[in-house]
Amino acid sequence: MSEDSKEAFCPKPLNLTRLRRASAGSLSSAMSPARPCAPEVLGRLNWLTPLLPPLLLLLLLCPRASLGDCRPPPDMPNAQASLNGLTSFPEGSLVTYTCNQGFTKLPNKADTVFCLKGDVWSEIEEFCNRSCDVPTRLLFASLQDIYNSQNYFPPGTVVEYDCRRGYTRNYSLPKTLTCLQNFTWSKPEEFCNKKSCPNPGEILNGHVNITTDILFGGLLTFSCNTGYKLVGVTSTYCLVSGNSVDWGDPFPECQGSPPTSNVTPAPQKPTTVDVSGTKAPSTPQKPTTVDGSGTKAPSTPQKPTTVDVPATRSTAVPRLTTPSHASTPTGKGTPSAGVNSIVFGHTFVTLTVLLMTLAATGYLI
Repeated sequence: MSEDSKEAFCPKPLNLTRLRRASAGSLSSAMSPARPCAPEVLGRLNWLTPLLPPLLLLLLLCPRASLGDCRPPPDMPNAQASLNGLTSFPEGSLVTYTCNQGFTKLPNKADTVFCLKGDVWSEIEEFCNRSCDVPTRLLFASLQDIYNSQNYFPPGTVVEYDCRRGYTRNYSLPKTLTCLQNFTWSKPEEFCNKKSCPNPGEILNGHVNITTDILFGGLLTFSCNTGYKLVGVTSTYCLVSGNSVDWGDPFPECQGSPPTSNVTPAPQKPTTVDVSGTKAPSTPQKPTTVDGSGTKAPSTPQKPTTVDVPATRSTAVPRLTTPSHASTPTGKGTPSAGVNSIVFGHTFVTLTVLLMTLAATGYLI
């Protein structure tokens, strides 16, 4: 290799004459070793040339944590971080914690951390603690509004209730519940009672049936007597009406008329009273006329009368006729007055004829 080619790669050797003349201050500078030239450096790195592509690929695939990202956030007592499967977090990342079961987030306490510059997480304080659950829901009372947005109830916390509509306050009992040391709520007392609806009474031609009672929520049912039709609702509840309670529907009516009876009354037999010495009254009948010499039969018997009849005259025996329509009542008891009149009349005529016959024959002379 010629001298010119050597000068192209290496600096010229030091001039000792000039070194002697150099001042003491510049001697150290003049004696500093010469830096290697660029071609010499490249020559020494020739062995790295085959490894450059794999190294570049490795740099592209390596996790960003190696570039200064945050590692997983710190553990917190009684809480779990939501990592979503990540192991490194770039600057500005946010991670939120969730309290374990049985623990509640403390009010005004942060539950989130941030990845800051330099692989550092923001500061966070313990924020999960034991607490009672949400206060008991009561059928007759509701929790006051100031507690509805609260979710942390440490032991000793007292909450208050107000009576619901349809209930009235029982001032002899407290309207509060307390979170006990075992993180349960005290047993509630029934400090609100149901209001009462008006007494329903009865409906005309029908009935009102009280299934339970007439307090708030009570049920009435209605029915009508036989032959009447129910017009209106068949039932109604005791509901809230303004600041009080009342029946939810107007009461129905029972319209129509009762059924008429078509049964014919059975005939009744006359009652006979058997009183000693008394004759039963009978239906009056027409008098019986005796067809004899135009003489009517008297209604009462008379004494026999002597008649002076000439012996030479014969008298026909009168005949007793009875109207075909005359009837004798049947049945037990004393004969009627009509029958008695016929008997007495017949007897009288017979005696009269007999006397006239005797007189005519001379037996009575």
